[in-house]
Amino acid sequence: MENKKTIMQGKIVLVTGATDGIGKITARELAKMGATTVIAGRNPEKTSRTVIEIREASANPNVDLLVGDLSSQADVRRVASEFVQRYDRLDVLVNNAGAYFMKRAESVDGIEMTFALNHLGYFLLTHLLLDALKAGSPARIVNVSSAAHLGARMNLNDLEMKSGFSGWGAYAQSKLANLLFTYELSRQLEGQKITVNALHPGFVDTNFGVSNGGLGGMLISLAQKVGAISPEEGAQTSIYLASSPEVEGISGKYFSKNKVVGSSRISQDQDLARALWERSLELTGLAERQTASR
Repeated sequence: MENKKTIMQGKIVLVTGATDGIGKITARELAKMGATTVIAGRNPEKTSRTVIEIREASANPNVDLLVGDLSSQADVRRVASEFVQRYDRLDVLVNNAGAYFMKRAESVDGIEMTFALNHLGYFLLTHLLLDALKAGSPARIVNVSSAAHLGARMNLNDLEMKSGFSGWGAYAQSKLANLLFTYELSRQLEGQKITVNALHPGFVDTNFGVSNGGLGGMLISLAQKVGAISPEEGAQTSIYLASSPEVEGISGKYFSKNKVVGSSRISQDQDLARALWERSLELTGLAERQTASR
């Protein structure tokens, strides 16, 4: 095993949703291992403060930032563009940004917010950075999913839950989408020296969901205080998948506590994965770009 303090030396890593919780811990620990660590956050001031904190905690000056709301496709495109302008490659992409919305809301693109941020944000950013990942190969993509996908349903005719919206249902569906995306992307990248894996971080004590306010937000906060693990514990599998030599070459798997675990039967439905892929291409405008490039 390489010295953990230098295991990521020379690597370039991008972590989204890195101003709080497991994203922040993941970025900090990868910076401690020597990686040039780029964090993406929505709030400019908070993201800047986080960069300073990570630099100080890691004694690594190579910590950079990108600011954007990843529920906005224009922002995702700008974040990706700024990254490739600054860096000639990407070794590890950690798709971590996500949220839980109790009430139905729409993104600036008119897409249900949970689906827009938790799935399409991953999907679009990853596609836009594929060339950078190929330049960094062997490279890794790490998608933060959740055990919440268990029991989730997916109606391809109503992915945005315009009928019968449920905050938990939308969240669970988005985490199922993360797995379907992970497995399909792994199949499509076979032989290209880019691995893609997903993970369940555990039930983590963070600010997740609390921004919803009201009784629901209070209940989430209480549940986290009583039964949740710390962000440090919750970040361990993300850190492991981003850095460990033990998972080199392993792709298309779902991890929990640094071990491969099973996911739901529906998450392994290749026809559903392909159908979601095609629909996601349409919703992000990537289908038009692919058609134009043929």
